[in-house]
Formats: sequence, C-alpha cells, structure tokens
Amino acid sequence: MESNIRQEIESAVLNRLLDHLRNQTEVQNIELMIVADFCRNCLAKWYVAEANQRDVELDYATAQEFVYGMPYSLWKSLYQTEATPEQVSAYEERQRKSAKS
Repeated sequence: MESNIRQEIESAVLNRLLDHLRNQTEVQNIELMIVADFCRNCLAKWYVAEANQRDVELDYATAQEFVYGMPYSLWKSLYQTEATPEQVSAYEERQRKSAKS
C-alpha cells in the first residue's frame, strides 16, 4: 500500500474512532482506562506529543477540544459522572498490572 493512501486510511479511521467516542458519551474515561488502558485524554496527549515531535505548537486544551468535539470543560459538565468506588478500585488494579508489565 502506498504511504499516502495508508496515511489517508489511518486518518479516516482516527476520525471514525473520535466520532464514535463523541457519540458514546455514556462511556466514561475511567471505564475506557479500565478496559483499554487509554481514554479520550490519552488521545489528546498523544496528539500533542505527535505535533510537538513535528515542531508544531499545540496546547493540551486545543487537543482535548479536537478529541472531544467541544471544550473539555463543557464535555465534563454535560457528560462526566463521579467515578464509583468500584471503578476507582478497578482502575487502580489495572494500573498495578500495567506497572508490572
């Protein structure tokens, strides 16, 4: 596969993933972290890191807005719920397992 076609496909897949996450607002970031070991904020951090590696200035808030489709503070006020004790426990267990790997 040609490099430019591969990059176009990868870009389209990322956009579909972001659209999917934007439409699944009931899925909390902590749940994503427990199951997949990444969340929407991780995607924003990766976006900033990749931009910076290419000498492109990009701040975290702008990257979050790209990922969430709106300012993070607005998404948080509309959709984020308090983590349950069970979620926190599962997240901490996941972090312990990840640290051992």
